[in-house]
Amino acid sequence: MDEMTETMTIRQMCEAFDVTPRTLRFYEAKELLFPIRQGTKRLFTKRDRARLKLILRGKRFGFSLEEIRQLLDLYDLDDAQQTQLVRTYEVAQRHLKEMEAQRAELDIAIDELREQMRWGAEKLAELGARVAAE
Repeated sequence: MDEMTETMTIRQMCEAFDVTPRTLRFYEAKELLFPIRQGTKRLFTKRDRARLKLILRGKRFGFSLEEIRQLLDLYDLDDAQQTQLVRTYEVAQRHLKEMEAQRAELDIAIDELREQMRWGAEKLAELGARVAAE
């Protein structure tokens, strides 16, 4: 495979990952992606594609960009990614606990809202019956 088939343009990246050019430039500015620059043209390598996939997954899981950058930087250690995997697992555990706590809070709020709506529906029914009787 030659260099051109191994790289993707910004347009191809946007289409493949459903992101905007602005997003890719932002991640590049934050030193998360390192496309090859040919004048004003950016060519994204296989490594950039793998990194973007991990960035988007990390964002979906609530990881901060700084956490993602630190985790991606651990890839280059010469330990078969053990340090990266251990650290990613630790960060993921923390985020999972946070998400589960948020879900529990949301479940309580949903139950309270449903109860208030039931009360409101009963009051509206009573008022409607009163109005019909008058």
